[in-house]
Order: sequence, then structure tokens, then C-alpha cells
Amino acid sequence: MRLVVTELRAPASELLVDRPPARPSTPPPSRTRGQPRLQIVEPADRRGETFPLADEVTVGRGGGCGIVLSDDFVSQVHARLYRRDGDVYVEDLGSRNGTYVNGEAVQRATRLRRGDQLQFGQTVAEVVR
Repeated sequence: MRLVVTELRAPASELLVDRPPARPSTPPPSRTRGQPRLQIVEPADRRGETFPLADEVTVGRGGGCGIVLSDDFVSQVHARLYRRDGDVYVEDLGSRNGTYVNGEAVQRATRLRRGDQLQFGQTVAEVVR
């Protein structure tokens, strides 16, 4: 009986005598390569900051947003960027000062392309890959 109890309590590695050696795991391929990003163009003090555009990200002054902007003309939760079928879309979430794509006010979900410029308040960002 003691032998059975000892075997039940033994770690699994002690019970497997002919266990093959562990293979080093290879990290999954990078998901950011080719993934669209949003890059700040203005204001100058934030120029060059980039944010990956995952499945969904919100933009605004609120701390819970994925992209937090301190711009006074940006609402707490200003806009939402999301991906559907490989494309990226932006929609304004009822912000006071609006969201613009290439100077045009966003009225409904708008598909984005590389090079499009988005404006949230006084902050301008560009879609890059």
C-alpha cells in the first residue's frame, strides 16, 4: 500500500522513464509585421509615437482608452478603431469636436487605408503599415 501511495504522490516527471527530451519552443511569428498602426503626426511633441491597431481600440482622453490623447479638444471616449475582414475602420463615438479622415467628417464607420490621416481634436495621426 505504501508503494502505491508513494507513486501517486510522485511528480509526473519521476514516473516517465522513457520521456523524450523537451524541444525548445519557437515563439509564434510576429503579429505586428504588416499590421496597421496609427502614427502621431501632430502635435510635434508626440510625433512618431505609434499604436498597433488590434481588433478594437478606443481613442480619447479617458484612462481606459487604448490610445490616450491629452488634447483638450478630444472627448473622454472620442472614437473607435476596429478591424473587420482584414480592413480597419474608424467611427466617431459622438464626440463634441468630431473625427476626421483626410479632412472629411466621419458620419458613419469609415474604412481606412494606408496613408489616411485621422484627426481627433487637434491631434493628427496617419495610418501606416
